[in-house]
Amino acid sequence: MWREVVAKFEGFPSQKKVIELLLERGFQVSSEGKVVSGGIEIPHTQIANEIGVDRRVVDMTVKRILKEPELKRIFGNIRSLPFLSDVAPLLGLSVIIIHPTDAKRRGILGEVATVIAKRGISIRQAVSDDPYLVDDPKLTIITDKNIPGELIEEIGRIKSVKGVQIHPPL
Repeated sequence: MWREVVAKFEGFPSQKKVIELLLERGFQVSSEGKVVSGGIEIPHTQIANEIGVDRRVVDMTVKRILKEPELKRIFGNIRSLPFLSDVAPLLGLSVIIIHPTDAKRRGILGEVATVIAKRGISIRQAVSDDPYLVDDPKLTIITDKNIPGELIEEIGRIKSVKGVQIHPPL
């Protein structure tokens, strides 16, 4: 689905950059043509500055989103998610980053979660990069306990896993 959304902007590289930022950050487009996160408005000039385009490109992209019913539904309902990866150590949580052999393959999260659960470790958050939006997608898992080295090795032996790392590195 994301591939189709981004493809609609293929001939418009600056607008495509806007779309990618909206998707990456989970920013909504309100029916009034404002870019928002929840109820907080993000000025089009700030978005333009972030990605190096003119503000009018953001304006045009938002207008285009509002004209197409499918895009309007998607960007009217998308939500951002608090990602705990960088604050996990401050909260006493651990972070495992899984690099899959093929991120489009089904069942990767299930396989990894099963191995972790068998060790009596709870998963507090699991965030998988969308392989249609990210060049090098990975699966980030936040757990409630420290991860023993043997568990990292066991996860690394899963057929669908190319590599495993602890974040931040020890």
